[in-house]
Amino acid sequence: MLNLKVVSWSLATTALVSYLVCVSYGIATPESLHMHAFLEQVLPGFTWLTGWGFVAGLVESFLYGAYAGMVYVPIYNFFQRRWGAGS
Repeated sequence: MLNLKVVSWSLATTALVSYLVCVSYGIATPESLHMHAFLEQVLPGFTWLTGWGFVAGLVESFLYGAYAGMVYVPIYNFFQRRWGAGS
């Protein structure tokens, strides 16, 4: 059985770190090589290289990761109880 809090925090932190890596990569490479248009599409309120946009992307990335954990864990635990080892 998976722990909802542990998995949700882990996925939220992973999404946050991934966002920071993407933004750092975008700053370090030429515009033709990064994906700021993608980030602007999937993160409402995100605008490339603005203070508010950066913070909005940071918060939204974290919340998307937490949401993924909160959806995944109950589904996983349901199937684990139903069909997991020892059943």
